[in-house]
Amino acid sequence: MRKEKTVEEYVEGVLQHNRAMLAQAITLIESNAPRHFQKGQDVLKRIAPHAGKSVRIGITGVPGAGKSTFIEAFGMYLCGLGHKVAVLAVDPSSTITGGSILGDKTRMEELSRHPQAFIRPSPSQGKLGGVHRKTRESILLCEAAGFDVIIVETLGVGQGETIVKDMVDLFLLLALTGAGDELQGMKKGIMELADLICINKADGDNLKKALVTKQEYETILHFLQSTTKGWYTKVLTCSALYKEGIEEVWNNVQQYVTYCRQHGFLTEKRDKQMKYWLEAMVSEYLYASFYGNESIKSMLPMVETKMMNREMTVSEAVDCLIRAYEQEK
Repeated sequence: MRKEKTVEEYVEGVLQHNRAMLAQAITLIESNAPRHFQKGQDVLKRIAPHAGKSVRIGITGVPGAGKSTFIEAFGMYLCGLGHKVAVLAVDPSSTITGGSILGDKTRMEELSRHPQAFIRPSPSQGKLGGVHRKTRESILLCEAAGFDVIIVETLGVGQGETIVKDMVDLFLLLALTGAGDELQGMKKGIMELADLICINKADGDNLKKALVTKQEYETILHFLQSTTKGWYTKVLTCSALYKEGIEEVWNNVQQYVTYCRQHGFLTEKRDKQMKYWLEAMVSEYLYASFYGNESIKSMLPMVETKMMNREMTVSEAVDCLIRAYEQEK
């Protein structure tokens, strides 16, 4: 039987920038096993002084926008500049089996082999916005392991993108040409969250369309409130496939981060994110505690049946369950 690693072994491995040990540490904190919880938290407390020094970038976009291709081109460019890049790429989990494809390393084959890069595909496990519940903790581990640019790729399903926004410094929306059709199905809220918008696949016959799309986005953004005071969301074009426009994207990321640091927004933003993190963890704990309660488990089928038979309103059902839960406590 393989002996489990100690907290000291995990911490030493992460701080020595050992990618294999980093992967194991992330597996530890992702584990739902009760015996792993405290050990994972002890590791996080020990590495905390070494975290927080990266640029955190969230990337979203509609399916087909080329997120994986863009991230690989972007990541390779950054590695070429001497940066260490970690990609926390979330794969869709099956709502039936809970399984996921975990294919991001295949889609980012070149980046996954680079010695200065680390790609961690994590199943979304049905979470809103496709972000694994432990992504925030994975970010801290990656930072402690020396990665100075952290990229969080979302599913781009147009739901709960605020979850990503609340854990990164900059939120980048990757879009396609033909904005007129695309924007019909895009929620205004997602565009308001974006600190930077990039029109991908701006190459060949598509280049003229990309420039038109860029103008359409800029017109719409003119009527939306900026997510960061004094910062006006910029719209860029790029071709991830041909690695064009990638340098400009990075330059704008740096401009944004510099602006936020100069005005104290970066520290303020991360402090707020810690509060959001606390609220999210409390909500998750209460949800698990409520539905894991034996009284609730036994009562729920009966309450649901009464509700479906119109013998009980939804509000009455909630009140009944809450009172039973509180009495159990």
